[in-house]
Amino acid sequence: MDGQDKAIEKRFNRGMMLRLLVVVTLMFGFGYALVPLYKAICEVTGINVLTTRDLYGGSALKNSQVDTSRTITVEFDSNARGPFAFRPVKHSMEVHPGELTTIVYEVANGQSRDISAQAIPSYAPKQATEYFKKIECFCFKQQTLKSKEAREMPVVFVIDPKLPKDVKTITLSYTFFEVGTPVAQAPQDEQASVQKGS
Repeated sequence: MDGQDKAIEKRFNRGMMLRLLVVVTLMFGFGYALVPLYKAICEVTGINVLTTRDLYGGSALKNSQVDTSRTITVEFDSNARGPFAFRPVKHSMEVHPGELTTIVYEVANGQSRDISAQAIPSYAPKQATEYFKKIECFCFKQQTLKSKEAREMPVVFVIDPKLPKDVKTITLSYTFFEVGTPVAQAPQDEQASVQKGS
């Protein structure tokens, strides 16, 4: 390979490198521009926009499935079965069937140890159970609270517009109980006497 061929190859490589850099830059710019473009398209078309009430019960955007002719009072209750404080930030809220709504529960572990807990919901009247749809809830899984940890836990829900017309009030109650409560160890002397006796 003579010097002229080497020069041609060097020019070709340099040109290819420049083209690749331009392509990479354009790809990065396109990917970066997709986020605001996607948001703008979603806002214009109304696709994939889940705007809820704010965490403390503010208003939501209009939704064509919301029955604004009806208002349901949702009452929130809490019971703690363990060494922690547990309560809703609001005790009641007025909602329209079909309206996406958020309520927040607060929990605080005052112990010097970690605690695992689980929430179990119940509803009154009982017939409202099938019409109360939770989209997000801390009750879906066990919660682990670190020592002295305080936390806000949201519940995002919607009341099915098919809720019977005679139901005007629904009570959502959570019982939050400790899971795997530590068992006190028997003193060594007692354990030894039990083993001897057996």
